[in-house]
Amino acid sequence: MKILVLNGPNLNMLGIREPDIYGSNTYADLVKMIEEHCASIGVDVECKQSNSEGTLVDYIQQAYFDGVSGIVINPGAYTHTSVALLDALKAVSIPTVEVHISQVDEREPFRQISYVSYYASKTIMGKGFSGYIEAIDHLVV
Repeated sequence: MKILVLNGPNLNMLGIREPDIYGSNTYADLVKMIEEHCASIGVDVECKQSNSEGTLVDYIQQAYFDGVSGIVINPGAYTHTSVALLDALKAVSIPTVEVHISQVDEREPFRQISYVSYYASKTIMGKGFSGYIEAIDHLVV
């Protein structure tokens, strides 16, 4: 099984950006945790991050041609604005789980809308980095 883990804008700033919300661990820490977990369960994983919406769409489309079995996506701020990400996910029809480190439904009102959730089979929020592991395990089952 091959899983693509996508992270959107500002997630490269983990450990620096609002540590009271996102914690003090870095993006490198997140990738290491994901890679170690996937190695332990025999899953091939690739982690990618971009601050660019178009690049994230390209990654989703390429996943189709690369034989990816599942996508874990934290679209960051594009969660609330990107019909393009939704359309890309629908186009490739790859099982997808949406992840958010924080409890976004308890934050600002504009964060209440998730376009990705219209496609994702599950949304995991407020569980910090462990939400990614839960998402991967959900796809593996």
